[in-house]
Amino acid sequence: MLSDISDKVIWITGASSGIGAAAARALSHAGAIVILSGRRTAHLSTLAEQLPGKSMIAPADVSDLTAVTAVVDQIMQTFGRIDVLVHSAGLNVKDRAWQQLSTDDWRTVIDVDLNGAFYCCHAVLPVMKAQQDGLIVNISSWAGRFVSRVSGAAYSTAKHGLNAMTESINQEYCADGIRACAICPGEVATEILDARPIPVSTEDRAKMVQPEDLGDLILYVCQTPAHVCLNEITISPTWNRGYIGR
Repeated sequence: MLSDISDKVIWITGASSGIGAAAARALSHAGAIVILSGRRTAHLSTLAEQLPGKSMIAPADVSDLTAVTAVVDQIMQTFGRIDVLVHSAGLNVKDRAWQQLSTDDWRTVIDVDLNGAFYCCHAVLPVMKAQQDGLIVNISSWAGRFVSRVSGAAYSTAKHGLNAMTESINQEYCADGIRACAICPGEVATEILDARPIPVSTEDRAKMVQPEDLGDLILYVCQTPAHVCLNEITISPTWNRGYIGR
């Protein structure tokens, strides 16, 4: 039986758009208290105004450890607990093949997609351990399971690291009532596609997994009972461009 998440305190990173915003909508409609983090304050404010439930915006760049720590402190001062972390913040660069990838772009991807995830998880784990309860949902990627030339070296490396990091949380904290799930989507129609070296058509985007699909999946993971851990979930479009050579 799925659990009621009414009044659960859920921190969402990358909430400015895409999967993070979709998760915020789904979780808010289910009665959760959502804390919205991202780098674009105006986008967070607009989203918060649209949500039916209680929310708070906490702008932050997840690659900034000081900013991440400040958000966790703010959440604890306001609500006294953190039940769920949905870490959705992530990016990629356009020049992603080895011959084009610069050291600065490599550092940018790793700093946000892997280090940022570590900072957020590392900040909430002591809180969750004290509660003897907590769920971490890390939005990884198809590139976290299969090395992808489409996604590029830096992104594939970061997401493989994220999957390993997520499972290491289960190994070390399962006895403390903490669960971690890595969700590995194939192509999702979000603005991250705008950074693709080859533009993605509107027609192709319409056949991809949509942000709302991920929002519903994240809601499901959050509603699973405390004794169930969904370690890793892979989701992809039925019309999979990788399979059909598009």
